[in-house]
Amino acid sequence: MTEVINAGDTISVDYTGKLEDGKVFDSSEGRAPLKFTVGSQMLIRGFENAVIGMKKGESKTVTIPPEDGYGLRNEDAFVDLARQHIPDDIPLSVGIVLELQDPEGRPFPATVAEIGDKSVKMDINHFLAGKTLTFDLTIRETGLEPEAHNCGCGSHSHDCGADSHDCGSDSKGSCGCGCS
Repeated sequence: MTEVINAGDTISVDYTGKLEDGKVFDSSEGRAPLKFTVGSQMLIRGFENAVIGMKKGESKTVTIPPEDGYGLRNEDAFVDLARQHIPDDIPLSVGIVLELQDPEGRPFPATVAEIGDKSVKMDINHFLAGKTLTFDLTIRETGLEPEAHNCGCGSHSHDCGADSHDCGSDSKGSCGCGCS
């Protein structure tokens, strides 16, 4: 491992992610730093690219456009679910996030966009799609051993740091990628 971070290096980083209005959407504060291998596509491209060239102990703020973050919103990324497939004990309202399953049975979050008499329209865009993100980064450790579990997700939190190939982690942090 050289002094500066390169692709292939495994590092840990403290971070705070904010939206353009300054609202924090994710942070490692109060948790262990995020550990990942740079260039392994565990996180969004802009985050991985931002740490290249940094050194242990160094801090910086980086702004990431949607194209290097969670992508642009896809206005066709909606699915209609029959109301009969939604349990009666779930109080439906526009804006709430429900956990759906893809054809392979992996969970992923979707936002209620419209509620009809017979169906519910769900927005399956990542909630950060189309948003410009700002991250405050501090490199904590470099030269670490890579994780044995590299499912492509990263944080395994609701704000899963995956690129467009989200592994389907749920709001409880359970990985739905099928890796072990």
